[in-house]
Amino acid sequence: MTAQDAPTGPAADAVERGFPHLATVRAAVTALYKRLSPDTVRQFDVSVSPADVAFSDDEDLYTGVQRVARVMVQQFRLPDARMIVSFREMEHAAHVELAAGPEYFIELNARFKHHRRDIGAALAHEVMHVYLHRLGLAFHGTRDNEILTDTATTYLGAGWLLLDAFRQDQVSSQKLGYLTPEEFGYVLAKRAAVFGEGPEVWFTSPQAYEAYLKGSGLARADETRPPLAASGWAGRRRYTRDRRHALARPRATPYPPDADAYSYAFESRSPVRVSFPCPTCQQRIRVPVRGRMKARCGLCRSVLDCDT
Repeated sequence: MTAQDAPTGPAADAVERGFPHLATVRAAVTALYKRLSPDTVRQFDVSVSPADVAFSDDEDLYTGVQRVARVMVQQFRLPDARMIVSFREMEHAAHVELAAGPEYFIELNARFKHHRRDIGAALAHEVMHVYLHRLGLAFHGTRDNEILTDTATTYLGAGWLLLDAFRQDQVSSQKLGYLTPEEFGYVLAKRAAVFGEGPEVWFTSPQAYEAYLKGSGLARADETRPPLAASGWAGRRRYTRDRRHALARPRATPYPPDADAYSYAFESRSPVRVSFPCPTCQQRIRVPVRGRMKARCGLCRSVLDCDT
């Protein structure tokens, strides 16, 4: 398995931006809760600290790399796994051989010998591959599986390093991982909402901080969509109109007919119900249409204030 390394060069616009993988990212968060359980997810309540992955000026490279690899092993609760790390010239940022263990061999791009600040980010992604391999959790296809790996790395406390590795100026750009910077920010904000973290204080890259703010905006929007009680005026007005139509013509449900997996939909039951994605884990929740109520997500156990 490899960690993607965006090219460094004069084309600063080569880095993909925005939210092109959002559906897969959301599916990855759901898959984590399903495979791990909410109690296990909440064991990852502390993120990797900047001090744990920093290199001192006089630290031996190979000693430091093994130290940081152990940090990632501990973060992802792999006490019986040993990471053997080496460097070589390669196209990608890193590569790990997935086997039965307990030893796993990770290769880092030789350029990290001179860019030590990003070693933690590269190792976080590769050690997460080992963690998911042991869990037996994978998506079909290389692209989707790498997005799952980046999402899990971020949601379980080490992905802020991958976002912080994103740097751009007028002549060059660098990014690690398969998610866009804004998608990393989105997952970080989702994690922050669950664990009460403030990851923005860890960023050394101004571009990473800006991407986090954009991702946070989308994450907050998930929490203000109908039928959640915190939804805005425009959303409530549209929801009220759609509810009126669904109640008047219950046999015409589901409604709206163009609703996607991440928006609300009225369903024909007795009484009429509305389903919508949980803003925490994206699992769909179904509740009766009966006004103000509390809804509990059956997957992540979040309790949501709704106005149905």
